[in-house]
Amino acid sequence: MLGTQEFEETSAVSQIPSINTRWLFSRNIDLSVFLGSAIASLLLLAVGWRVGILNDESPDWTWISAVLLIDVAHVWSTSFRVYFDIEEFKRRFWLYVLVPVCGYAIGVAFYSEGELTFWRALAIVAVFHFVRQQYGWVALYRRKLGETETWTWWIDAAAVYLATIYPLAFWMTSLPRNFEWFVQNDFFSIPEAVETILFPIYVLALAAYFAKSVYLYFAKGFLNIGKDIVVSTTAVCWYVGIVFFNSDYAFTVTNVIIHGVPYFALIYIYAQYRRETGGRVYRTLSQNWFIFLATLWALAYVEELFWHRGVWHEKQWIFGADWDWTGWKMWLVPLLAVPQLTHYVLDGFIWRRKSNPDFRLI
Repeated sequence: MLGTQEFEETSAVSQIPSINTRWLFSRNIDLSVFLGSAIASLLLLAVGWRVGILNDESPDWTWISAVLLIDVAHVWSTSFRVYFDIEEFKRRFWLYVLVPVCGYAIGVAFYSEGELTFWRALAIVAVFHFVRQQYGWVALYRRKLGETETWTWWIDAAAVYLATIYPLAFWMTSLPRNFEWFVQNDFFSIPEAVETILFPIYVLALAAYFAKSVYLYFAKGFLNIGKDIVVSTTAVCWYVGIVFFNSDYAFTVTNVIIHGVPYFALIYIYAQYRRETGGRVYRTLSQNWFIFLATLWALAYVEELFWHRGVWHEKQWIFGADWDWTGWKMWLVPLLAVPQLTHYVLDGFIWRRKSNPDFRLI
């Protein structure tokens, strides 16, 4: 998400912003969704350690709260940006129709080559999306506060990219791990030399970022605290969840929460912006936080019901008895993956300023 934001590297850092222009949304919202989600992730690690599940599989309560209610639900939140917004859907009709249709066709083609081929391809797209989303938040903070110098962009980009790419490299040079992105073996092994080479660059990039932030504050009085929070929490959560711990529980709580919660805020605030021009259904579903989230949770539950009854054959206590899809999986599994694939792809379009001339949010 947001990773396709363009930069206009034309001038020096603008004048010092006032406190009212320092945040993307507002002080309280930004601190809650960026810093608060990271703190929640780390507190859940402490809870896991206290109850003895830190090094185990994610328990059902963690799966429900993190995967179902955040990860899967945030995928469906793209509907408020595109498919529930009739005016926006008509504006780029063919893009919004062809992405899921083509995604399904490509998914079937990959699945026909083998289940693991399909899941590896989907994992690559998902990882790219997760990495680019963190970069996107940095891009938005730079734009909001008028940071346009090329040298600061290089440092910011290197820091946030390496904060995500190095843990992924460690993961792929340390296989097998006690967790996976989607299914077992969906990541392939790479030479250990990659991690060895990346580690000092990773440390240098983060050190350069914070040295640059300190320099700008003391030399020019400039502080982009929101961006600093995004880079810091990304570095901490990705390192702790992937490198430091080797558990499904730790990976789940550190990976999902900081990714999904800020996106909920972005979509909800956008939905408030669009309410007056949206139709009756749009206004009803976005009238408050409770209805907005309840809508997404209902959609997420229905999707997971099909996944678990038809594919995974797990969690019967919440989804019911299994279905036998043995002869239809090549057609049905890619279909169930269409919402998340559509979310991954469309996020490269729906937040671009040049292709959304009437978009006003940040």
